Amino acid sequence: MPTTEEFLEQQQAEQKPAEQKKQGELKKSAGMFTTVALTITAMIGSGLFFGVSIAASYAGPASLLAWLLIGIITVYVGMCFGELVSMFPNAGGVYEFTKRTYGTFPSFLVGWMTWLVGNIGAAVMLIGAMDYLFNVFPNVLPDAYAGIIKLALSILIIVVLNVVTIYGIEASGVLLGIFSGIAIIIVVAIISVGFFHISPSNYTPFMPYSPVLIFVAIFFIVETFFGWESATFLAEETENAEKVIPKALVLTSAAVAIIGFLMAFVILGVLDWQQLILSTTPISDVATILFGQYGAPIVGIGIFLTLAGATAGGVVSLPRLLLALARDKLFIDSLADIHPVYQTPYKAILFQMAAAIVMLIIGFGQYTTMLSLLVPMALLMYIAVLFCVVILRKKMPDHPRPYKAPLGNIGPVIVSLIYFGVIALWLFTQAGAFPIFLIALSIIALGIPIYLLLTFYYNPDVIIPVINQISVLTYWLEDFLLPKKIRKQVLALFEDYEGKNILEFGSGVGTMTMHLAELVKPDGHVYAVDLSKQNLKIVEKRMRKKGHQHIFFIHDEHCINRVHQHVPEVDMVFSFGMLSYIQDLKKVLGELHVRMPEDGHICFIEYANLYKILPNVGWISNPERVRQVFKDNGFSVTVQIFKGTLWDYMVIYGIKSEEGIPYI
Repeated sequence: MPTTEEFLEQQQAEQKPAEQKKQGELKKSAGMFTTVALTITAMIGSGLFFGVSIAASYAGPASLLAWLLIGIITVYVGMCFGELVSMFPNAGGVYEFTKRTYGTFPSFLVGWMTWLVGNIGAAVMLIGAMDYLFNVFPNVLPDAYAGIIKLALSILIIVVLNVVTIYGIEASGVLLGIFSGIAIIIVVAIISVGFFHISPSNYTPFMPYSPVLIFVAIFFIVETFFGWESATFLAEETENAEKVIPKALVLTSAAVAIIGFLMAFVILGVLDWQQLILSTTPISDVATILFGQYGAPIVGIGIFLTLAGATAGGVVSLPRLLLALARDKLFIDSLADIHPVYQTPYKAILFQMAAAIVMLIIGFGQYTTMLSLLVPMALLMYIAVLFCVVILRKKMPDHPRPYKAPLGNIGPVIVSLIYFGVIALWLFTQAGAFPIFLIALSIIALGIPIYLLLTFYYNPDVIIPVINQISVLTYWLEDFLLPKKIRKQVLALFEDYEGKNILEFGSGVGTMTMHLAELVKPDGHVYAVDLSKQNLKIVEKRMRKKGHQHIFFIHDEHCINRVHQHVPEVDMVFSFGMLSYIQDLKKVLGELHVRMPEDGHICFIEYANLYKILPNVGWISNPERVRQVFKDNGFSVTVQIFKGTLWDYMVIYGIKSEEGIPYI
C-alpha cells in the first residue's frame, strides 16, 4: 500500500492531466509586466505608509537601520523564492515548494498559513486604506455611520476586484498595472520633492533608545516587504515562468527595498520624528508640507488606491493556492474547476472572496492587532520556505535550477535566524504580545483538524488504517451514522429480495448486511466486500451469531478501483459510503455492469452536506451529473436526498438498463 505522499504523487502524475483536460486548463497569458505589477502591489504594503512612524516610535531616526537591514534581507529572500519557482513553476507556489521538501502534511500547514496570511493581509490593507481616505476627508462621514460605511466600501472593493479576476489574467494584469503605477507615482513624488525639504537636524539624536529596539522596529515594518509568494502562484499562467518570475522577483524586491529606505529617509528628514510618532497618517502630514493643503488630499487618495491595489495582489494569487490544494485533494475538490470560457479558477475565486469578506468583518478597525497576528504567521511561513532552498539542494542536487540564489546553503539559515530573533524580541519587549502570538498559533493549529477531515474525506489510502482502528467505535455508533429510519427507507425502494444474490460493495461493520441477510433468506447470498479487515471481522462475527451461513466475506483494499475477481454474478448491488472514495468510477461501474442481469437493481448511499458545511466531493454535488455518469455506464438511476441531523444522505438507486430509460 503506497504512502499518502506516494498516492498524491501518483495522482499528480497520472490523474491530473485527465482532470485538467476535463475541467479546462489555466491560460498561459501572464508575462513580465503582470508578474512585476503583481509583486509591486503585493509588496508595497501598509507598512510603507504607517510603518515609518511606528518604527520611529521604537528606535527614533535609527529606525533607518531597520529599513536598510530589512531591505537587504528582502532582496535575498526574493532570490530564494526565485530559485524555488525556477525549479517548480506550478500554480501552488509555496505549497508546491514545501510539498517537495517536507511532504504532504507540513506543506498543507504552510499552505494554510499562506492562505491565512493573505486574508489577514488583505484586511490590514483595507483597514489602512480606509483610515487614509477618511482622515484626508474627515468630515465626509457622519460619526454614527462611519464604521458601517467604511466596512461596506471595503467589501465592495473586494467584490469588484474578484469579479475582475474571474474574467482572466489579462484583465487582472491591467488592474494590477494601474494600481502599481499609482503606487510608483505616489512614492516617487514624495521622495523626489521631499529631498528638497529635508532638515538634517531631524535625524538627531540618531539613536535615542537601545540599539536592540531596532530589531523590534523591524517587526512593525517587515510587512512592507511581504508578498514574494504572490508571483509564484502565477507560475502556471506565465510563459517561460522558470526564467521570467525569478527575474521579476529579484528586480521588484530590489526596487521596493530602495523605495522603502528612501521613503523612510525622506519622511524622517521632513518631519521631526517626535512629531511623526504622534501622527495616525504620517504620509498625509508630510504631503501637506510638500504639496500644500490642496496636494495632500490627492496624495491621500493615491495612498488609498495603492493599499486597495495591495489587496488586489491577494485577490489574484490566493485562489491559485486553493486550486493547488484542491488538485491534491487537500481542500474542497470542486475549487479545482476551471471556467470553460475565461480559463480561471472561478470557484476558488468566489470562495476566496467570501473568506476575505469574513476576515475583514472580524478584523475591521483593529489595525495593530491584525498586524501583530499577520507578522509572526508570515515570518514562520517564510522560514519554512527559506529552508526549502537548503534542503532541496541536498535532496535534489541534480534538479534543474534555471535561477540559483547565492549562498543557498547558509544564507536562508541566517535570514531565518534573524526572523526568529525579530519574533522573540517582539514577544519579550511588547506588552500583550504573548496572547496575540498564542492566538496566531491557535489559528495555525486549526489547520490540523481541517487537514484530517479533508484527507479522510477525499483520500481512501489514509482512511484505511483509521477505519481499522475505529471499527469497534463505528459498530457502537452505527445507529447514529446510518439510522434505522434511513435503512428502512432505502430497503423499501426495492421489492422481492428473497433468493437474490446481492453484492454489498463496502459493507462497513455490517449495518446493512444484517438486513440484507434476512431479506434474501437462506436461498439467497450476500457478498460483503470491504477495504478494512477489522470491519469484516465484526461483520463475520455478527453473521455467525445470527446463524447466517449464506454470507461471504471478501477483503479488498483496492475496491476503490475495482470489483474483486471473486465476486460472482449478482442480482443487486448495495453500497454505503464508498462512492466518494472510488478513484476509477468508470472501471468500477463497468465491472458491476458485467456481473448484473438486465434490470438488476443498484443502490449507492453516500453522505451529503457533511456537518451541513463541507461540500460534497465534486461530481457528487450535482444530481444531474450523477445521473449522467451512471447512464454513461449502463445504469438508469434516480437521485434522492434523505435528510439527517448532522448530514444528509444521497441515495442513488435504479436498474441496469442498456436503453437508458429513466428510472422512477
